[in-house]
Amino acid sequence: MDVKAAPNGVATIEDRILRITGYYGYYPGYSSQKSTSRSSVTRCKPGSNCPTSHSSISRQLSPLSVTEDSSAPILELQSRGSSGVCGHRVERQSRSGDDGAQTHPESSSQENRLKARCLSCTSAVLKAVWGLLIILSVSSSWVGTTQIVKITYKNFYCPFFMTWFSTNWNIMFFPVYYSGHLATAQEKQSPMKKFRECSRIFGEDGLTLKLFLKRTAPFSILWTLTNYLYLLALKKLTATDVSALFCCNKAFVFLLSWIVLKDRFMGVRIVAAIMAITGIVMMAYADNFHADSIIGVAFAVGSASTSALYKVLFKMFLGSANFGEAAHFVSTLAFFNLIFISFTPIILYFTKVEHWSSFAALPWGCLCGMAGLWLAFNILVNVGVVLTYPILISIGTVLSVPGNAAVDLLKQEVIFNVVRLAATIIICIGFLLMLLPEEWDEITLRFINSLKEKKSEEHVEDLADVSVHLRSRSRVNGTVSIPLA
Repeated sequence: MDVKAAPNGVATIEDRILRITGYYGYYPGYSSQKSTSRSSVTRCKPGSNCPTSHSSISRQLSPLSVTEDSSAPILELQSRGSSGVCGHRVERQSRSGDDGAQTHPESSSQENRLKARCLSCTSAVLKAVWGLLIILSVSSSWVGTTQIVKITYKNFYCPFFMTWFSTNWNIMFFPVYYSGHLATAQEKQSPMKKFRECSRIFGEDGLTLKLFLKRTAPFSILWTLTNYLYLLALKKLTATDVSALFCCNKAFVFLLSWIVLKDRFMGVRIVAAIMAITGIVMMAYADNFHADSIIGVAFAVGSASTSALYKVLFKMFLGSANFGEAAHFVSTLAFFNLIFISFTPIILYFTKVEHWSSFAALPWGCLCGMAGLWLAFNILVNVGVVLTYPILISIGTVLSVPGNAAVDLLKQEVIFNVVRLAATIIICIGFLLMLLPEEWDEITLRFINSLKEKKSEEHVEDLADVSVHLRSRSRVNGTVSIPLA
């Protein structure tokens, strides 16, 4: 009985079954072609010639002969089955290739993450190492400057001339920076091009005569006053007391920034400012409010105040500066000092306020050592901001207090009583409180919460380990826990 062709092209029920079951190697009309081949074979007699049927069989089952027609469907199914197996293998290979292609980017991304973490760790370690070196260098240079000034005062007391002389050495700041640029930069620039690039700190037009007088004059005066008052204080007080009182400039910077620049109010910094003022009063009380002690404290506090005013005005008018711009600015201040402030030591010399017999009698070794260490301190403070964390520079400054104390004790120039020691410690603690970041409370809360989470996780892990240990012991002893209904 013949089956009519379906509208979807499937001719027989067998074709429908093969299509529904998803038989590999199926193609429409397979069963009809198989039936026609069988019918053509059965219609031919063994002795007769059937060229049409033979040609049809040879076309469908080539290279099989007519005598192999009984095995032709089986071979055809086997070949189709093998092709289906090959299809499975190809699909599996392609899937495995896709999986490999998917796992390869994941492994490469993990390697990139590991490399990034290693680079960040190495950079953090290098910053910490540079920070340690710069802390030691900053504190030692500041201690050396202070102690050399004390030594110079034994034979030569001209504080303004010493201030003017040491400030002139800052002209070498920009040449030192440019030498470092030539040694480290890949794309080297000419001195004039680099000078013009760094002069943008004064504005878009660079350094003009008007800006030179307008911006440089007030900062140069504040710079000179800061150093001059610091040297005057060293004549009245010990190096330890003066360096401790100078650390109060951080508190004054905060108060001025809060008033003038409208910076964020922070209670902890108000506490630090109160501690600084308390330390100042206690330092004056340490010598029972002696006249020299009070004058020395006033000089040191004045030096810290002018330093704070210098920093606040710099932030207000010039903003932030990179290393090159800072080197350019400090060298410009020194150049202004050489041109416009040179008349002051001349006037003091002829009025016998600061007089010396001859230039040959000047202690050039101490003067050059003081000026060189002061220049090194200024360079290290600006280099440290580039190489390491800025907070470490401030820590290096406050470490000059115990450094000067150790030197003063070795020289037996100071006797620490309880009040002086307490005042020094209070000022240093206030200075360190000033170094706390603005989000210190949020950072502290996050740290405490992370510690609590770690403790809770460790407690849960310990409980899990104990339960696993108890189960293993019960299994070894042969005990079985029967759950209660």
